[in-house]
Amino acid sequence: MPGVRAEDEEKTTRQQDDISPPISSQGSTKNETPGEYGVISVSAKLKNPLAGFTREELMTDVERFAAEKELEDILPILKKGAYIAQDPKSFEQVEDLNPNERDWFRMEKTHRWKQPWMMYFMTGKTSRMLCAGSAIVQGMDQTAVNGAQIFYFEEFGIEEDQVWLRGLLNGAPYLCSALIGCWTTKPLNYYFGRRGCIWISCVISFATGIWMAAADSWWNLLLARFGLGLAVGAKSSTTPVYAAECAPTAIRGALTMMWQMWTAFGIMLGFVVSVAFQNTRYDTANPQTPYWNWRLMLGSTSIPPFFVCMMVYLVPESPRWYMTKNHYRKAYEALCRFRNCELMAARDLYYIHKSLEVEDKLRAGKNLWKEFFAVPRNRRAAQSSFFVMFMQQFCGVNVIAYYSTQIFIDANFTRSNALLVSLGTGIVNWLFAIPAIYTIDTFGRRNLLLTTFPLMGIMLLFTGFSFFIQTDQARTACVATGIYLFMVVYSPGEGPVPFTYSAEAFPLYVREYGMAFATATTWGFNFILSLTWPALVKAFTPQGAFGWYAAWNFFGWVYAYFCLQETKALSLEELDTIFSVRVRDHARYYYQMLPWYLNKYILRGDVHPRKPLYDLE
Repeated sequence: MPGVRAEDEEKTTRQQDDISPPISSQGSTKNETPGEYGVISVSAKLKNPLAGFTREELMTDVERFAAEKELEDILPILKKGAYIAQDPKSFEQVEDLNPNERDWFRMEKTHRWKQPWMMYFMTGKTSRMLCAGSAIVQGMDQTAVNGAQIFYFEEFGIEEDQVWLRGLLNGAPYLCSALIGCWTTKPLNYYFGRRGCIWISCVISFATGIWMAAADSWWNLLLARFGLGLAVGAKSSTTPVYAAECAPTAIRGALTMMWQMWTAFGIMLGFVVSVAFQNTRYDTANPQTPYWNWRLMLGSTSIPPFFVCMMVYLVPESPRWYMTKNHYRKAYEALCRFRNCELMAARDLYYIHKSLEVEDKLRAGKNLWKEFFAVPRNRRAAQSSFFVMFMQQFCGVNVIAYYSTQIFIDANFTRSNALLVSLGTGIVNWLFAIPAIYTIDTFGRRNLLLTTFPLMGIMLLFTGFSFFIQTDQARTACVATGIYLFMVVYSPGEGPVPFTYSAEAFPLYVREYGMAFATATTWGFNFILSLTWPALVKAFTPQGAFGWYAAWNFFGWVYAYFCLQETKALSLEELDTIFSVRVRDHARYYYQMLPWYLNKYILRGDVHPRKPLYDLE
C-alpha cells in the first residue's frame, strides 16, 4: 500500500460526512468541551495568535510590546514584522519594505536553504558544528562498546553463559538515562538554558569516558557506564529541542534531523575506533596481560565532548528560552544571528511572543505533569512520540549497533573481519541518513515510516533466515547483505524521524516534559533491547531473535498508517490543531481511505479527490 501523498496531508478542509470535525470546528464533546483546560480557545489562537486583530489594534499592541520590553529603538521594523506575521503571504503589499528585505522574504520560500552561517554552525551543516558535535558524542558513546565488549568480556572473565551480566554492562547507560538522565532535562534547561544543559552533559561524557578506560573490574566499568547515562539522557532531550526552537519553519525538520545524521556519523566513528585499536595491548608478546584496545576504544569517546564544551558558548542561546526569562533584547539579538535580515528577526520575535502569551495563559495555575497527561492534545502528542521512540528501538537497529560484531562472529566471520564489516554498517548508516535532510520536509515524517517499516521487517527476516544456510561463504555473505540493506532502509526513516517528531510535537509550555518523556522512552527500551539480546539469541537462536524484531516492524506499519499524525511543514504552534483530532477519528479516516488507495494506485482507476483530515486554515 503506497504512503499517503503529501498533498493529501496538507490540504485544509476536513471531510464532514465521514469524520467528525476537528476540535477547532466542533462543538462540545466529552472531555474536550470549550474552555476545558483552554483546549479549544488555545487551539484557535495558536493557529495564528495575531488573527482577529485589526490593523490599528495590531499596531497598538506592537507599541505596547516595544515599550514593555524596552525595544522602542526597533519599533519601526517590529511594526512591519508584526504585519507580515499576521498574514505571511501579504509581504508583497507592505509598502515600507526595501528591495533587499522583499527579496529575502521571497527567498524564504524559493531558496529555503539560504540561511545565515550561524544557523548552520548551531545545527551542524558540517561536522564541526555544535549540534553535530553533540550528536557525534552520542553516537560514539553508543557504538564504541560494540567492539570493546568482545575484549572486556575476555579480560574480566565474563563467560558466554552469563548473558544477563553481558546485557547489563552494555545497557547500563540507557538504564540510567531512562530512570534519571532524561528527567534532569527540565531543571537543567530551566536554570542553565539549552547551551548550559549541553555543556554539563558533555562534561559528564568526557569524565565517564576517562573513567571507563581506567576501569579495573567489571563492576567499576558498570558504574562508569551507568554514570554515562546522566549525559545521554539530558543531551538527547535538549539538543533536538534547541535546534527546533532556533530553526525557521521551512527547514526545521531537516535542521532538527541533523541530530540523527551526525549521531549516525558518531556511530560510524565508534566502529572506526574499534577497528583501529583492536590489536593494541600492553604487551603484544604476552596476550595474557590486560588489554589496551578496549580501553582506548572507550576512552576515545572523551574527545568529541571536549571540543563541544569549548565551542558551545560561541552560539546564541535559544531565542524562545531567552523570552521565557524575559530577556527580549538578547532574544532579538539571537534571532538576528539566526535569520537572514533584521526584519525576519523582528517578525519572529513578535510572533513567538504572542504565542508565548497564549501558552502562558494555559500554563498559569496548572500542574504541568497533570497537563501533560490530562489535556487530550498533549496526551496524543505523547502517544505518538512514545510510538516513534519505541519503534526506533524495537525496529531492531541497536541490536546491530551494539552486537553486530558478535552477530558476525556467530555467522563465522573472524574477529578482525567481524569488526571491519561492523564498520561498514556504520558507514552505510551515515551515508543513507544524508538524503533524509531533504526528504523529511518534503516526503514527510509519517510517509517515511510507512515506506521503511515493511522493508526493515523484510531485511531482518532475510538476515535471520540466512543463518539456516549451511555453507560458510554463502551464510556470511547473506548475513552481511541483510544487515547492510536494513541499515540502508533504517537511515532515512526510523533514524531521523523520532527525535525530529518528538522535538516538534509538544507545545512550548510542556516541551521539556515531552522531550524528557520521549527520550526516556527510547533509552528505556534501548536498555531492554541491549539487556535481553544475548538471552534472546540463546533462547530463540539468531533466526528467532531477528524474526521477533521483524514482526515489530510490521506492527509499526499498521499503527503508523492508522494512528500516527503527520507534522511536516507546520509551524510549532499550528501543530496544536493536528493533535486536537481524536485518534479514533484519525484511524477511521484512513480506514475509509483504503478503497481509495486501492482504486487509485493498484487498479489505476479514476477517483474523486478525497478531502483531507485536518483543517489548518
